[in-house]
Amino acid sequence: MTLDQLRIFVAVAERQHVTKAAQALNLAQSAASHAIAALEARHDTRLFNRIGRHIELTEAGAAFLLEARAVLARVERAELTLAEYGTLLRGTLAVQASQTIASYWLPRHLVAFRLAYPGIDIHLAVGNTTQVAAAVDSGAAEIGFVEAAVPSERFTLVPVARDQLIVLVPPGHPWEGRGDVTIAEMMAAEWVLREPGSGTRSVFEEAMRPHLRSGSGLRVVLELPSNEAVRAAVEAGMGATALSASVAAPSLEAGLLRQVPFPLPEREFYLLLNRERAPSRAAEALVNIVTDAYPELLAQGA
Repeated sequence: MTLDQLRIFVAVAERQHVTKAAQALNLAQSAASHAIAALEARHDTRLFNRIGRHIELTEAGAAFLLEARAVLARVERAELTLAEYGTLLRGTLAVQASQTIASYWLPRHLVAFRLAYPGIDIHLAVGNTTQVAAAVDSGAAEIGFVEAAVPSERFTLVPVARDQLIVLVPPGHPWEGRGDVTIAEMMAAEWVLREPGSGTRSVFEEAMRPHLRSGSGLRVVLELPSNEAVRAAVEAGMGATALSASVAAPSLEAGLLRQVPFPLPEREFYLLLNRERAPSRAAEALVNIVTDAYPELLAQGA
C-alpha cells in the first residue's frame, strides 16, 4: 500500500467517480482504476460497489476511508514539519560556549538570531574550552564557541572575533602604577587563574611559556572555575591574574582592579563545528549572523 494509492482512493471515494477523481489528481483514468484494483486485490476486499455508471463505498470502503484520511492528514503534518524546519519556522539549536564568550560576546548575536528566527529554540550551555570541544565532538552541541584553538582533525575552526587578555592586580599591589614588570617578578608573584582546560588559562600560559625557564612555571595559588570568581578573588587582594579586557572592564572602571602594563597577545574567538556532521539550517543561520563570510571562512577552516 502506497501513499499515492491512498490519495487516489480518497479522491475516488469523495467524488464517487473514478474519472473525476483522476482528473482532479491529473492522472489517467486507467491509473486511478489500477490503483483501486490493486488495493482490493492485495487485501481481497471490495472497496466500491459498481452501480451502473456510478460507484459507492462498501462497508469496508467506508471504514477504510476514515483510516486513509487520518494517515494522509498525518503525512501532511509530517511534510509541514519538514517544511517548517527547512524554512526555519521551527526547530532547536544546541550551542555551547566558553565562559567569556557566553557572557560578553555571544549574547548580542543570540538576540539577533532570536529576532530573525523566533520559532527556533536555542539551548545554550556554558563550559570551558575543553568541555565545549567534547560537547561538539559527541553531538551534545551542534555549534561551539571557544577562546583557544582546538587541535583536532575532527573539527572545523572558524575565527569569529578577537579578544585582548590583560594582567590585573588589586589596588595596593606592589605592581600598581609600575611602568613595567620583569619576568622575574612575574615568576615570583602569586597568581589566581582559571582552571586547566579553560581558554583564558591556556592562552595566558602559552603566552608566558617563552619567558619561563625550562621546568619552571607560574606560582598558581588559586584555581577557580569562572571569570567572575577569579575577578572577585583578585579584587579581595589575592595575587595577580590574567583575564579578558571585557571581563575586567567593570572592575577597572570601579577602581576595584588595576591593569599592569605587561604585553599579552590578542587571542581569537573560534566557532567550532564537527566535520563529520553537516550543519542544520538553524546552525547555518546562526553562523551567518556571527560572520558575514560563512562560506569563505568554512572553506578556509576545512
